[in-house]
Amino acid sequence: MTSVGIEAINFYSGLAYLNVKELAEYRKLDTTRFENLLMEEKTVVLPYEDPITYGVNAAKPIVDALSEDERNRIEMVITCTESGIDFGKSISTYIHHYLGLNRNCRLFELKNACYSGTAGFQMAINFILSGSSKGAKALVIATDITRFMAVDGGEALTADWSFAEPSSGAGAAAILVSEKPYVFQIDAGANGYYGFEVMDTCRPIPDSEAGNSDLSLLSYLDCCEQSFLEYQKRVEGVSYKDTFDYLAYHTPFGGMVKGAHRSMMRKLLRYSPAEIEKDFKERVMPGMKYCQRVGNVMGATIFLSLLGIIDCGDFPTPKRIGCFSYGSGCCSEFYSGVVTEEGQRIQRKYAIEQQLDSRYKLSMDLYNSLLRQSDLVKFGTRNAKLDFEVIPGLFNVDRKEKLLYLDQINEFHREYVWI
Repeated sequence: MTSVGIEAINFYSGLAYLNVKELAEYRKLDTTRFENLLMEEKTVVLPYEDPITYGVNAAKPIVDALSEDERNRIEMVITCTESGIDFGKSISTYIHHYLGLNRNCRLFELKNACYSGTAGFQMAINFILSGSSKGAKALVIATDITRFMAVDGGEALTADWSFAEPSSGAGAAAILVSEKPYVFQIDAGANGYYGFEVMDTCRPIPDSEAGNSDLSLLSYLDCCEQSFLEYQKRVEGVSYKDTFDYLAYHTPFGGMVKGAHRSMMRKLLRYSPAEIEKDFKERVMPGMKYCQRVGNVMGATIFLSLLGIIDCGDFPTPKRIGCFSYGSGCCSEFYSGVVTEEGQRIQRKYAIEQQLDSRYKLSMDLYNSLLRQSDLVKFGTRNAKLDFEVIPGLFNVDRKEKLLYLDQINEFHREYVWI
C-alpha cells in the first residue's frame, strides 16, 4: 500500500491574545467552574483578520518551502470551516489565489462543525491512496474564527454562552498531504467513525452560536467511546493503553478532554483515579500544550493537539498517536498514525510556541473595544474599509515574514494586502 500522511503541517495563531483568567474575573464567572476549563489564553481575532488570512498565513511557509515542481503537484485545496464568508463561494478560491498555486487544481469547502478538518484530511488521504494522480499533493486548510457579538450592558459587555467566551479561539492549520509522510504517517484503513443527529451546538445564523453544553458533553463522551470501539473492531489486537504512545483529542477546552480520558480509562481498563491522572499527564497533556493557549478553533483543534504532541513528545523510536476528532451535530472519528524523531525535527522548524509567544497581549478595555467593532465585517458585509491602527503601532513590530490581512470589502469581494 502507498505510504500516505502529513508531509508538512503548520498552525497560525493570529496577532493578539487575551489572558482568560483576567477575562473570567472581569466577567465575574464562577472561579471553581472556570478552573475546570484548563485554559490559559485565547487568540482574539482582529477586525482585519478572517478565515482567509488565517488559512493563507498558516499555509504560506509550507508552500514557500516547496520547489516550483512540487508546488505544481498540489492538485486539491480543501478548506474546512464553519466560519465561511459566503453561502456559495468557497474560501478555498481566495486561499488558492493568494498562495499563487497552479490553476489545475480542485478547490472546494467542507462544513461539519469541528469534524470538518478531519473530514478534509481523510478526503485528501483517500485521494492520494487512490493513485489516480501519482505524486500529487493535497493542501487541507482547517480555519475558524469566533467573533462574539457583544451587547453593551453598561460598564461591561455581555456575551452569550459566558463559559464559551473564555474557551473560543481563532486560528488555522495547514496540512500538506502526500506520499511523503515525513511528519505523520497515517495508519491507512485504521479508522473508526460514528455519528448521529443531535442538537448539541450549532450556528443557526452566521455570526452567532447556540446550543446545550451538557448535551454536547454527553455527545462527545459517547462518540469518543463508540468511535474507538469501531476502530478496535477493524484493527486486530488494539488496546487503548498499549497501542498508542500518545493521544490527541479534539479540545474544546481541557476539562472536556480530561473528563473523556477519565471515562475511557475507567470503562475500558478499570484504572484507578491515580493511574488515570498519571496516564493523562504522560499521554494526553503534551497535546493540550498549544490548545490551552489558543482556545477552541473548531476543525483545526485536533491538528493543534497533534502538533503539541509532535513538538513536545519524546520520539527516540517511532511512536503511534491515536487521534479522536468530534464535530457537533454530530460526527466523530478515531484514527492513528506514526511519528518519528526525524519527523519531530522537521516539524519543529515552524516554531509554533515562538509564534504564540509573539502575539500582542490585549487589555480588557481594548478587548471590549474590539467586541464593539465585531459587526464591522460580519457575514454578508457588502462594503468596508479596515483600520490597521485599531491597535496603534502593532505593525511596527519587526517581523521576518509578510502576513496577509483584509484591507477592504468592495461589493462583497474581499481584497487583501501583504504587510
